[in-house]
Amino acid sequence: MRFAKGVRRKHIPGVMNKTEAEYALTLAAKKAAGEIQNYWFECFKIKLADKTYYTPDFMVMANDDVWEAHEVKGFWEDDARVKVKVFAETYPIRVRCFTKRAKKNGGGWEEETMTKGEERKDGAK
Repeated sequence: MRFAKGVRRKHIPGVMNKTEAEYALTLAAKKAAGEIQNYWFECFKIKLADKTYYTPDFMVMANDDVWEAHEVKGFWEDDARVKVKVFAETYPIRVRCFTKRAKKNGGGWEEETMTKGEERKDGAK
């Protein structure tokens, strides 16, 4: 099924899109290499406000026993960025956001870390 440019597909809970599936391969490789303990896809939903929820794409248990929420995007939409920022400000969970880097720009992932009171961009691969 093809969609017109700019038309957003409806998310199906529990089903990875192409970008999330690609990132899951990255996490699987990190787990196999012993760089992380484990990861889970859409394992819970958090209420942020009345009728407003956030579901982290991946929850990751880092080797330092710290939980991380990994958000994976092909591109950011304003509502998603606001939800992630509210989540990062509210809960004591490390939040790492990964945006797909275009192949013509070397591929891989751009990383942005959101924590309480701060937002930082890193060049992750």
